[in-house]
Amino acid sequence: QVQLVESGGGLVQAGGSLRLSCAASVSIFRNNVMSWYRQAPGKQRELVAASTSGGTITYAESVKGRFTISRDNAKNTVSLQMNSLKPEDTAVYYCNLLLRGVDYWGQGTQVTVSS
Repeated sequence: QVQLVESGGGLVQAGGSLRLSCAASVSIFRNNVMSWYRQAPGKQRELVAASTSGGTITYAESVKGRFTISRDNAKNTVSLQMNSLKPEDTAVYYCNLLLRGVDYWGQGTQVTVSS
């Protein structure tokens, strides 16, 4: 059974930084996409950043230049470094693994940015 365990959420003031981490219970060395999504109250879940095992990285326009996704295939982890945080970044952040056509989700971690 694939499990994703997130950590690193919390409360931060606007302009601050947080780092989220996600550990997978399976190898992420090849043929997968690891992503971070977020869902704010009353809004749909949206893609924040994605990293393929082939090396392609994409970001939502709203976070470009502020967030950085990185993966450590040896440790089966993916991280999201979030800088210059804004109140509109407040949401529950979810780690996602797309592996062999199946989506797996973490439990979510709350990020709250105060103004």
